[in-house]
Amino acid sequence: MKTGLVLEGGAMRGLFTAGILDVMLDEGIKVDGMIGVSAGAAFGCSFKSGQRGRTLRYNLKYARDKRYCSLYSLLTTGDLYGADFCYHKLPEELDIFDNDAFANNPTEFYLVCTDVTTGKPVYHKCETTDYQTMEWFRASASMPLVSRIVKVDGYQLLDGGVADAIPLAYFESIGYEKNLVILTQPAEYRKKESKLLPLIRRALGKYPHLVAVMEQRHNLYNQSAEWIQHREAEQDPNLMVLRPETALPMSRIEKNPEKLQQAYDMGRETALKHLDAIKVFLG
Repeated sequence: MKTGLVLEGGAMRGLFTAGILDVMLDEGIKVDGMIGVSAGAAFGCSFKSGQRGRTLRYNLKYARDKRYCSLYSLLTTGDLYGADFCYHKLPEELDIFDNDAFANNPTEFYLVCTDVTTGKPVYHKCETTDYQTMEWFRASASMPLVSRIVKVDGYQLLDGGVADAIPLAYFESIGYEKNLVILTQPAEYRKKESKLLPLIRRALGKYPHLVAVMEQRHNLYNQSAEWIQHREAEQDPNLMVLRPETALPMSRIEKNPEKLQQAYDMGRETALKHLDAIKVFLG
C-alpha cells in the first residue's frame, strides 16, 4: 500500500507544516509520495531534499527583505513574492537547495496549480528542480491579484489552492491509498466568500473560468474539509490528519520572526504529540 503526504498551502502558515516535516526528518519517517499546494509545495520540497531546518532558516532571515515579499516587490515586479529572488536567487545562491538529493530521493513529488484558462487544477510531477520546474513551484504559490500569471510548458497558471486546496482525492486516484494530510487551519475553520470578488471580476475578467472557480472557492474548500472530517469521524484506517488545534497566530504574509518561529514550533509540538501514531500509520 503506497503511503503519501498531502500538504495544504496557506502562505506563511506553511511554517506549521515545516515543523511537522522536520520532526519526520529527525525520526527518519519516509513516504512513497507527496503532493503540495502553494506553500505546501514551496516548503515541502525541503523534506524530499532532506534539508532539515531550511524552510524555517530562510524565512526567518529573509521574510522582511523587500525582495522576498513586499509592496516594493509587487510594484516593481508584479509579484508580491519576488519571482526571481524567491525561486532562483535564494535557492541557487543564498540558501542553496540540494537539487541532487531531491532528484535522487525515490519519494515522488507532485504539486498543484490552477489553469487560468479552464479554471481546473493541473497536477505536475517534479523530478528535478531545474529552472523550468521552479517556475511550476512559483505558479503553484502565485496568489491571484498579487502575482503575475506564470506561463510554463504551454499553460497559464496561478495558485493551486484556487482549484484544489486539499488534493487528497487526486492523490488517492493515482494510487496513494494511505495518506497523512497536513492542514494549516484548525478543524472548525470554514472559508468565507472572498470580499475581493468584485475586484477579481474586474482584474481577471478575461479569464471567466478562473473567475467562476474563485467565486466558488470557499464552497470547494469547505466541501473538502467536511469530507475529510467525515472520514476522520468514521475512523478511516487509510487517513490521518494533523492540523493546529487553534488558529495560527499569524497572517498569510506574516513577517514577524517571532510569529514565524511560533508557527513552526506549533508544528513540531503537534508532530511530537502524535509521533507514535504517525509511525504506526505510515508503517
